[in-house]
Amino acid sequence: QVKLVEAGVGLVQAGGSLRLSCAASRRTSNSYTMGWFRQAPGKEREFVAAVSWSTYSTYYADSVQGRFTISRDNAKNTVYLQMSSLKPEDTAVYYCNADPSATIRTMNGQGSWGQGTQVTVSS
Repeated sequence: QVKLVEAGVGLVQAGGSLRLSCAASRRTSNSYTMGWFRQAPGKEREFVAAVSWSTYSTYYADSVQGRFTISRDNAKNTVYLQMSSLKPEDTAVYYCNADPSATIRTMNGQGSWGQGTQVTVSS
């Protein structure tokens, strides 16, 4: 298990930008696919984006494609989610996830979770 700590709680207006970060307690660069999920009030947790541990390949949910960018800095054991052109429907608690068994296209909520960070987009 890896301990994950998110940062970047934010209240932003629609159209604005925000960057979330997720620091891992130990090295994740050698085997963990890293990703972000989110959960809006009254809805199930959903996949947002993922980045591979080796090739830095990325994969996004259709709802954020072209607006969000996931990246990782293996030297810092940190993954980032840059969010732009934010919409009110992006309002949710965002969770970082580290999964040693998944690929960027098969992340399904296994592995380790962060505590979550609230993102609120006002209209």
